[in-house]
Amino acid sequence: MGPVLAGVLQLIALTGALALVHVPVGTYMARVYSSDRHWRVEKRIYRLIGVDPDTEMRWTAYLRGVLAFSAVSVLFLYLLQRIQGILPGSLRFSSVDPAQSFNTAVSFVTNTNWQSYAGEQTMGHVVQTAGLAVQNFVSAAVGIAVAVALVRGFARSRTGVLGNFWADLVRGTLRILLPGAAVAAVVLVACGAIQNFAGIHEVGQFVGGSQQWNGGAVASQEAIKELGTNGGGYFNANSAHPFENPTPFTNLFEIFLILLIPFALTRTFGIMVGSVRQGYAILATMAAIWVGFVALMMWAEFAHHGPASQLAGGAYEGKEVRFGVGSSSVFAVSTTLTSTGAVNSFHSSFTGLGGGIAMLGMMLGEIAPGGTGSGLYGMLIMAVIAVFIAGLMVGRTPEYLGKKIGSREIKLAACYLLITPALVLVLTAASMALTTPPRSMLNSGPHGFSEVLYAFTSASNNNGSAFAGLNANTDWYNTMTGLAMLFGRFLPMIFVLALAGSLAGQKPVPVTAGTLRTEKPLFTGLLVGAVLVITGLTYFPALALGPLAEGLAS
Repeated sequence: MGPVLAGVLQLIALTGALALVHVPVGTYMARVYSSDRHWRVEKRIYRLIGVDPDTEMRWTAYLRGVLAFSAVSVLFLYLLQRIQGILPGSLRFSSVDPAQSFNTAVSFVTNTNWQSYAGEQTMGHVVQTAGLAVQNFVSAAVGIAVAVALVRGFARSRTGVLGNFWADLVRGTLRILLPGAAVAAVVLVACGAIQNFAGIHEVGQFVGGSQQWNGGAVASQEAIKELGTNGGGYFNANSAHPFENPTPFTNLFEIFLILLIPFALTRTFGIMVGSVRQGYAILATMAAIWVGFVALMMWAEFAHHGPASQLAGGAYEGKEVRFGVGSSSVFAVSTTLTSTGAVNSFHSSFTGLGGGIAMLGMMLGEIAPGGTGSGLYGMLIMAVIAVFIAGLMVGRTPEYLGKKIGSREIKLAACYLLITPALVLVLTAASMALTTPPRSMLNSGPHGFSEVLYAFTSASNNNGSAFAGLNANTDWYNTMTGLAMLFGRFLPMIFVLALAGSLAGQKPVPVTAGTLRTEKPLFTGLLVGAVLVITGLTYFPALALGPLAEGLAS
């Protein structure tokens, strides 16, 4: 079997598995967020934190809950790293320095999981499990909660309330992420991923030194790392490490976990707004972009540029031979079109065009299918923009799901779209213009520029993957990427929740003969076009200086 055919067959198997679970998982999540019953353990948590889960919140109160919880989480994780040196199970690792502690705390709380450190050489068992793994659960649950709040904004009328943030957070964690991650962890352990609390031990010797590894609760963290579209690896090699990702089957299983909740949330959306066909329209948009990017990535990596690639049958540099070019391409697209950031190969070693495809996936806003929650609300924002464009073309007030898209709604949607590109382009320009930051680049020319552009694209879009050629463990990059992650996560959430509150307060608009049918293939095509054109116009100059220039020169 040739490598191209193997990659295509894996893609077909993955698509089939996702289609098989789409309906039950999406329906289950809709029931979770629509139920008025509370589990006994949930009631105890509500009493512990002093909240009434049945009290509905306006968008401002919902936002305060998101920001307060996230602020406390950042502080807790920062302090945990700063006192690591005196904690049990620290594996004799010292406390993490302030700049890196800030960067890592922000990274995991914002669901970015950007890592400017080697996990097996920096973090002990307590920080990994009680700090980083916990944030993998709750940061993903926050993203789903915000998406559900926006869906309620479309579904409700003549009310300003969007549900209860604390109830949504607890339900998402206990009813969806925790059981899903537990099952996934068992599968990973059965297939060879490690799960222990072993200390540092020597595994081999060589001239001038020895090879040492530490164990860890790797399978459990790997499960929620992928299921929650987090991406932070227990080891520096991330999902290319055999302790995290031992076999080709686990590799395909991890891709499945990455895509499971984001794709299934489209059905949750359809059920909650009372039209499953609307959910299928969003699903079709996400799937079309994802499949298109996978095809482009495979073409770029199998194109045989240069004699080495011709002899190998593809661009194998930086890729695990266990997985090959095809599977690495699917993984790279899935991780950059979501907010996962996990890698099973190193994107800096991809061809120039292949690296540009990975970068463009993040620049789209990671909406195909995107992160847990963030992908759905990002695509719904784009749907609002697409409806507005259609309204301009026919001279009619735009409507979406029975709600008018007026000046307030389109301003909120536009602000959402402008935040991330502003962060990416301004911080990339500053890093190239100043004297010190360019010294972190491993390469010069277009590839060196791509390293910096990729770093701020990843941080601002809360992805977390890296181009692997940039030394980001400096005060400049730790601070600037930390701020990019904060602003890139919470500023868009402000506009999403404000839009949800505005929509929830409207009365429904009746469907007429002139209403744009947003469940039809025509709207799906319009939405795909809007996503690609708006992103292309925003980022094309920067892409032309980096991956496009490198790709055309090869």
